[in-house]
Amino acid sequence: MKKIGILFGQERSFPKAFIERVNEKNIQGITAEPVVVNKVIQGQPTPYAVIIDRISQDVPFYRAYLKNAAIAGTAVINNPFWWSADEKFFNNALAVNIGVPVPKTVLLPSKEHPEDTTVASFMNMAYPLDWDGIFEYIGFPAFMKPHAGGGWKSVYKLDNKEEFFRAYDETGRLVMMLQEAIEFDSYFRCYGIGGKYVRVMHYEPRNPHHLRYATKHDVSQEKIDEMSELVLRICQGLGYDFNTVEFALRDGVPYAIDFCNPAPDAAIESVGRDNFDWVVETAANYAIERALMQAPKQDNLTWGKYIQYGVQKKSLHQ
Repeated sequence: MKKIGILFGQERSFPKAFIERVNEKNIQGITAEPVVVNKVIQGQPTPYAVIIDRISQDVPFYRAYLKNAAIAGTAVINNPFWWSADEKFFNNALAVNIGVPVPKTVLLPSKEHPEDTTVASFMNMAYPLDWDGIFEYIGFPAFMKPHAGGGWKSVYKLDNKEEFFRAYDETGRLVMMLQEAIEFDSYFRCYGIGGKYVRVMHYEPRNPHHLRYATKHDVSQEKIDEMSELVLRICQGLGYDFNTVEFALRDGVPYAIDFCNPAPDAAIESVGRDNFDWVVETAANYAIERALMQAPKQDNLTWGKYIQYGVQKKSLHQ
């Protein structure tokens, strides 16, 4: 019997529906349940062929548990090693290199020195930074946000450099990035599952949370197809099995705004019934597929094309 486990926190609707849907399919040798962790011994396998991770970004113990599970052969969705290393600024750099439109973005050092560092730790940093050059490149309005993180925490919309410096003073030890604001005509949020399944959802981030999916933009099927292809390109490049990608359309160009969401919102009360049913069904099918493919004591993780390409290049020169 191969078990599919789901590791989750406060959310309820998606985990419950996911477990029920997998079990309703009645696939011989496959069952789904909530993950139960009672002891974690180094190098020992878990009872699960597949684990869907919905919470380890907030619980370091779970992240370590998942890495231990993965090294013993569990297919963890998403790859906990890559998720630990990933951050939004790198994602933007990758997007530039794979031909995905993204807003102009600059990385900023933390306003305050990191713990256990002094001025002497920053001998390679120019002081002051070329602020005028940065502002000229990005322009205003702009967004400042942590280079790694999510949930719209510590995000600022800024209209001029005076507002920037006031906000920057509040950011403490956070490494931030300054990003061009895309004044969009329409906005979309897209599920990407398994590097091959895409759900393009009409979305309005300026609406109250419960109404953000209750909108309909006037765009062509050709534009929907273009966004679907970009979702696959991003998810395959990063190696994410379960992700959301957000696009802001300006003058017909879909700019990827936020595409590092490996535990994306899937609650029925926010995404709505049709989107909820799609993500439950698709996630259930994909998890079953991964369970049937899973080989104990082997690497059953998904690695992005960026990593795969680097490994292939290295092997050619050995």
